[in-house]
Amino acid sequence: MPKSITRAYSRYTQTASALLGGLIRVARIKRKYTAQEVADRAGISRGLLQRIEKGNLKCEIGMVFEVAAIVGVKLFDADQSTLTKHLHRTEEKLELLPKSVRNKSKVVRDDF
Repeated sequence: MPKSITRAYSRYTQTASALLGGLIRVARIKRKYTAQEVADRAGISRGLLQRIEKGNLKCEIGMVFEVAAIVGVKLFDADQSTLTKHLHRTEEKLELLPKSVRNKSKVVRDDF
């Protein structure tokens, strides 16, 4: 069995994850949903929901976003049509950029 990798996250990342988890927990409690009800709606275990609410950085981002949507936490300050419009703009920008980025190789001068 492979060892789990210990990752170092920046304080900003840790704080943002804890904030999102806290917002999800507050929204769940305000809507008077039990942890089990939200977990069932999301199709996850109650333990995973608890880890999401604690801001655990090892939780799958898709599950975190889904739980946030279920309890009504807006991830972006926009509605669905605005998000779609921004997504299309981003895709248009990506089409104009190179497909891959490579470091320039250094020319080695070995003519002694």
